[in-house]
Amino acid sequence: MKNYRHQGFTLIELMIVIVILGLLAGLVAPEMFGKVGSSQRKIAATQMLALDTSLQTYRLDVGDFPDSLEELKSSTKSGWDGPYIRKSIPMDPWGKPYVYRTPGEDGNGFYMASMGKDGQIGGDDDNKDIVFKW
Repeated sequence: MKNYRHQGFTLIELMIVIVILGLLAGLVAPEMFGKVGSSQRKIAATQMLALDTSLQTYRLDVGDFPDSLEELKSSTKSGWDGPYIRKSIPMDPWGKPYVYRTPGEDGNGFYMASMGKDGQIGGDDDNKDIVFKW
């Protein structure tokens, strides 16, 4: 009889590789999923900064802040020279509209916020409000 030698991996070798991959996924995955929340908060802050630029340009042209963010796209106010934002008004990273009020809390400027992942006032971590005041 001929002595055939089968090439390939044994079941033990495959099990060891699977265990190692499982351990690596267990260590790396939580760290990566933690980054998703912080990146969404950074996206919200960046979007609000871009909206602030549009609001400031609107204020320079019209003389005051708009009553709503939609006025950045179209308005009948005197001096309006927009649109001040190219696309539609963005939603926050969690798919909710930004809260916008003018005048702001101190009676001047404006108040803009994202209520975080839960969409409720207050909260911690991913649910914490992101506030932009002027």
